[in-house]
Amino acid sequence: MYCSFFGGLGEEFSLGGIMHDRNFVPRHMFFTKGMGYHRNKLQSFELALRNAGIHMCNLVRVSSIFPPDCRIISKHQGIRLLQPGQVTFVVMAEETTNEPNRLVSAAIGLARPKDHKQYGYISEHHGFGQTAKKSGDFAEDLAATMLASTLGIELDPEVAWDERKNVYNVGTRHFVSRAIAQSARGHKQGLWTTVIACAVMLLE
Repeated sequence: MYCSFFGGLGEEFSLGGIMHDRNFVPRHMFFTKGMGYHRNKLQSFELALRNAGIHMCNLVRVSSIFPPDCRIISKHQGIRLLQPGQVTFVVMAEETTNEPNRLVSAAIGLARPKDHKQYGYISEHHGFGQTAKKSGDFAEDLAATMLASTLGIELDPEVAWDERKNVYNVGTRHFVSRAIAQSARGHKQGLWTTVIACAVMLLE
């Protein structure tokens, strides 16, 4: 792979022979998740990446913003677009443990306006003692709260998530949200257990 830059801000550059906008605005995104067990912590993370299907990429972690006009595609479609060694931008949540039976989880939440010309928010959440459902709901709530604040929608943090979700589904400035989460219990023999959840961004 090679990378050559030319021109000013907002112009194009060549990355591996493919022309891109220098602003690095992703055009597609997909969600994936994975888990791995190994006696070595790093290798348990590698196995989680393999389980998620993104182990062949050079991953660059980014955060927070879902780009305008970015299209969400399936995991199957997204992985087919990846090439070994490709520099790939990803929002990743990760948790790990080597305590037997300890519950770990990682989740990514997304909230995006129905107007695709506006940007949305991506959140990461990881922790202990939460199922995938609870972790995913929390991440989705985080993303929704961040986006709601930019749209002037007040969400009461004391109200249960199911009730809050109804608030931003009504009115003229509504948006949609979703989440992906992975949970696992620590390996019974004390192997490192790693879980990840990812939003993978593609420039093409």
